Amino acid sequence: MAHESQVRYSSLVDAKLRATLVKKDGVIFNTRYEGNPKAGTVKVPVRDTEVGVGDYSKADGAGATHGDTSYLTVPVDKDKAVNEIIDGFDAASVPDNLVADRLDSAGYSMALQIEKDATVCLEAAATATGSTTPLTKSAVYEAVVDARTALSKAGVPNDNRRFLLVSPEAYALVLKSPEFVRATSLGDAVVQTGAQGRIAGFNVFEDVTLSATTEFIAGHPDWCTRVNEWQVGVHLQDLAGSGKYIGASAVQGRKIYAHKVTKPQTLLIKRNAAPSAPENPGT
Repeated sequence: MAHESQVRYSSLVDAKLRATLVKKDGVIFNTRYEGNPKAGTVKVPVRDTEVGVGDYSKADGAGATHGDTSYLTVPVDKDKAVNEIIDGFDAASVPDNLVADRLDSAGYSMALQIEKDATVCLEAAATATGSTTPLTKSAVYEAVVDARTALSKAGVPNDNRRFLLVSPEAYALVLKSPEFVRATSLGDAVVQTGAQGRIAGFNVFEDVTLSATTEFIAGHPDWCTRVNEWQVGVHLQDLAGSGKYIGASAVQGRKIYAHKVTKPQTLLIKRNAAPSAPENPGT
């Protein structure tokens, strides 16, 4: 029963994660990897070339080609926990509505942390595009089109999955652009991704976690990978034997995850200034 509850609670938190995240699995990130994240590392495929197509001869068959798919070893470097005390109730007596509220809160808090960590990864890996002159209403569409062209030259497919993460300020400019098409005019498939609309072939997502110098990030989920697993599933832990808490329990769980951009040239970042140098931890 305890294991069943752990699976059920973890599923509820994951559902909240999916609903809350701007940078969703399957939309901004793919989840293609090999191995068990609990082991500490996984293998992420990097598709460098497509399968070759050649002529077929009835006499000699078809010439063999050799694919070039390499693998990156990616450390699962994020280990986050929720451990919230529920005072006044042991694990067996916590009301269902209180459990549901705490699980909802845990999902929201975990999503915000994952969102911020994903932003750090994308901003660090992306290739700079355009100048650092701040965007204006008249210049925003041209900047996005330039990013579209650069991605096409890098071999990024234009298959309606290209994404554009924009800061609130840049989103305000996009909204004023006559080329912007709101999601409500694009059908359920776009609405379900969480996109606010589309411009120049990109699905547009407002992202409040982008740093102050980032105006937008343009990319495709095929080259942005997320590894995501529960190290310890979400459960109610009775604290009677803790020696400290009396008549209390806790909602506990550990989520491990990592983000990786496998080809930086397929991810572009438009900044309004040079990024600040990281602080020296020794000072």
